[in-house]
This record gives sequence, structure tokens and C-alpha cells, in this order.
Amino acid sequence: MAERELTKSASLTLPNGSLNPDALGWARRPLIDTSGINGRQVWGRNKRWEYWNVATPTHVLAMTVSNIDYAAVSEVWVLDRRTEQTWGRAPTVLPARGVQLPPSLNQGEATAQAKDLRIEIVHVDGFTRLRADIPEVKIDVMVTRNPGHDCLAVVVPWTTRRFQYTVKDVALAASGSVTIAGTKHLVPEGQSWAVLDHGRGRWPYDVAWNWGAGSGLMDSRPFGIQVGGKWTAGTGATENGILIDGVLHKISEELEWVYDLADWKRPWRIRGGGLDATFTPTYDRQSATNLGVIASRTDQCFGYWSGTFEGLHFAEIFGWAEDVHNRW
Repeated sequence: MAERELTKSASLTLPNGSLNPDALGWARRPLIDTSGINGRQVWGRNKRWEYWNVATPTHVLAMTVSNIDYAAVSEVWVLDRRTEQTWGRAPTVLPARGVQLPPSLNQGEATAQAKDLRIEIVHVDGFTRLRADIPEVKIDVMVTRNPGHDCLAVVVPWTTRRFQYTVKDVALAASGSVTIAGTKHLVPEGQSWAVLDHGRGRWPYDVAWNWGAGSGLMDSRPFGIQVGGKWTAGTGATENGILIDGVLHKISEELEWVYDLADWKRPWRIRGGGLDATFTPTYDRQSATNLGVIASRTDQCFGYWSGTFEGLHFAEIFGWAEDVHNRW
């Protein structure tokens, strides 16, 4: 199955709020104008977020700024990879307030302010500065994006009224620091990698997905893996690709995911479209929320990717694979 590669900008929505057929496809750059996902049409189904994950040799740093119309859901989370100690804050604010998101990617700041949490994401001239504060933790990271670095931007159409635009940007160089309980830990350049998940769309109420990502070096070249499943099935779109030295190799096939959450330490297997990957978990981040209208269950396993892509071998690529079910 071949997907259409977009090379020109397009609006995600038509004036009546439905999906614009000209936006269907995938792109190597964030070409889609998502200003129509603003909460003023189809209220209650709009989902807008910026999620950043930074992996260092010693820590995993994650931050989310999101608005799902009726709630603002923001989070800062830190994992010490050696001790498995974690720090985090994840307030859900009803009704949504204290959150600012740009109409389209890189068109303004993304910020969140809630009790014991502050997040600021600022993009300037190829650099993105990630800053966050929660009790005991202060994050200050600079992410560098080279001009020729491909992302994976794709529109996933469930129907003309329910659709999602996602930008997955993997293997981005990161540097800076995280300070925990007064101790400063470096985010060393050349050994730390950032991943962006940018989302704008109108979602069904009940949905499940898989997402896997990893970043590192292969033969001294930046290497990234980006795979997904469940939520794209039957839409004609996928969010699958391999990034090698900044160049995206798109996988347009749905992948086969085999894993056992009853025994999360068992390796996961993801295959299809020239990819044969094994993900070996070292830590499972489990979370569950039930606020009536909003409910979620997440297993986000961190660990290492290895395998082959079209005969090319890769190994020891740190990242994650997750299984999520949301009612939102």
C-alpha cells in the first residue's frame, strides 16, 4: 500500500470543520495548518497536545501540555534509569485552563501552569527550549533540529468528522540539565536524544493504540525508530518509519505487534514493511485514571530496540513501546 507524500501546505480542516481531503497523506515536514482545531467547533472532541521525551544516559525526562476541550491535562515526569526512582506531577484541570498551545507546530509557545507545575516549550530558529518545574525537579533542555532532518507527519482519517494529525520527530539532539533535589545532572550533548509527539485532531471517545519510538547512533549516524498500531488500522494511513542519518524511510504497511502485558519483561516483536524489530523492556511505567468522563490505562515500557530494516542491522537503541486504552 502506497500513501500519498505531501509536499505542499494544506489546512487540516474545511470551513465547516470537516477533514480537508487535500491534507490526506504524510510528509517529511510539518506542512499542515491545524488552526481549525481550536475548540470552537465540535466541542468535546478536539485534542491538542505537545509531548516531549528526552532520554539521557542516566534519566528519562517527559513533559506534556494538552487541552482536550473539557480538561487541561499536563504532566512532568522523570525516571532515574539506574535506581528506577521517579518524580512527577500530572494535574487534570476541569474545565480546561492554564494551558496555551500554538495553532500549528512551531507557531508559538506551548505553556502550562497548575499547582506545583510549570512547563514552557519555546521554538526559535531550529532550536526548541524545554523548561519545566515541579517540586524537587527543574528541567532545562535545548533540542537541536538540523534543517534537513525529516520528521513523520501524517493525517489519520477515521471519518470526515474524526481525524488526527500527528507529527512524530525522533532522534533529535538534546543538551542541558535536570536538577533533582538540588543535584544537577547533565543532559550530555551527543548522548541524549529528544522525541516530539505533536497532535491536533478530533478523536472518537473510545480508542486504543500502540506507540514505539527509539533514538540513538548506528555506525556513528543518528538512527530513529517510529512505529504505531491499532489506532490507524483500516484508515489507509500509518505512522511507521525508520530515520537514518536524518532521512525518513516511510513504512506504509500496518505492523504486527506481539507482546504480553501479563509479563511485561518479555520482549516485544514488531514486524512488517521490511522491519523486524525486537524491543526488550527494562522498566514498565504503569498508570491508570478514572475520572468518569475521562479514563485511561497505560503501560509504557522503556528499554532497547534491536533488529533489522531492509537488511540493515541496528541494536541498543534506547526508547519505549506502549499499550494505551483511553476513554476521553
